[in-house]
Amino acid sequence: MLNFTEKAPMGWNSWDCWGAAVNEDTVRKNAEFISKNLKKYGWEYVVVDIQWSAANAKNHEYEPFAELCMDEYSRLIPAENRFPSSAGGKGFAPLADYVHSLGLKFGIHIMRGIPRQAVHRNTKILHSERTAREIAKTDSICQWNTDMYGVDPAKDGAKAYYDSIFRLYAKWGVDFVKCDDIAREFPHAESELIMLSKALQDCPIEMVLSLSPGPAPLEKAELFKQISNMWRITDDFWDKWELLYAMFERCEKWCTHTGAGHWPDADMLPLGAILQDYSPDSRTKFTPDEQITMMSLWCIFRSPLFMGGDLTKCDDMTLKLLTNEKILQMHSNARNAHQVWRRTIDGTEHILWTANDVNGGTYAAVFNTGDKESKVDIPLKDLEITGTFTCTELWSGLSAPIANKISARLTPHGAKVFRLSR
Repeated sequence: MLNFTEKAPMGWNSWDCWGAAVNEDTVRKNAEFISKNLKKYGWEYVVVDIQWSAANAKNHEYEPFAELCMDEYSRLIPAENRFPSSAGGKGFAPLADYVHSLGLKFGIHIMRGIPRQAVHRNTKILHSERTAREIAKTDSICQWNTDMYGVDPAKDGAKAYYDSIFRLYAKWGVDFVKCDDIAREFPHAESELIMLSKALQDCPIEMVLSLSPGPAPLEKAELFKQISNMWRITDDFWDKWELLYAMFERCEKWCTHTGAGHWPDADMLPLGAILQDYSPDSRTKFTPDEQITMMSLWCIFRSPLFMGGDLTKCDDMTLKLLTNEKILQMHSNARNAHQVWRRTIDGTEHILWTANDVNGGTYAAVFNTGDKESKVDIPLKDLEITGTFTCTELWSGLSAPIANKISARLTPHGAKVFRLSR
């Protein structure tokens, strides 16, 4: 069953730091950090990303046509050298049990389709007389990973295959499934996506279904809302200002589709210790101001929040970003968020977003996308409110009474977020 989440999911994913090479020890240590330091702020999912079935995965680069660990029914299973608790056919159940024991939820990444090696070996499908070769759609392949062929929904046995993998994940105790090579693959993968979602709906336990990569087509928004919980609105998001700048336009287009149970996903938060360049001392290339801008936009837009860095190397600023209670309350409580205007003031572009607080009050987030410091006045009429308010800036915690307008000084690529209450 799809997990109807009342707020956008929050958690940690292994991709930004380890790529395909994450192992059990890393997952356990990051889960322990979340349980001790972040759980009380709403962070709860621990997600193992791509190629956990590949014994020889090294980094973010995929080994073409890698040998994958697989059971007799064409289903991928964890590589025991990387996830030793999976030995003896236990799969991810022991690791999921450990994550659950910390009060957290466990997730995995999968690719759309059926393993190529299953097709080449013509292995069995559980509860079907058909075989992997008979259900495969061999002209439906991922352009950036060689692990899978698509599954042809028109073939007898295709649904049985997807039923079998989700029932295996239910047996393991999986709470979250990130399915890749599917969110932007229209029209050729649409029927497979619908079949995959139906298999999850028929599964006896609830799981969040996340679709990647983006950009997902906006014209399919209503379909995504019916058959998944979150879907990527961008390709992989990294710590580059031009990618963050582009996210304002994406969020503006998708903001009307955010709501309980369905969440347009701006992708992971590349914060803290991320190892994309494989240096052990590598950290996010975002400036402190850009990190605040990213968190402010993701939270007022109510994107899912998934931390991508090594939490065992979490620095003080990263921890403060992830535990600002007022900002995270906005992430939970904002409603009807939208861009108000995007205009140039004194030669510098500024962007204003607003949202209603479900508990009463108004949020306003203003962003300086330029390269110089600026001062901006926000008339309250632009927020469609009038009167006198207590205005609290959520990052600094400073409050003051205001009437008629909000005045703010902004650093380059910086942001301020205000909550107005009577």
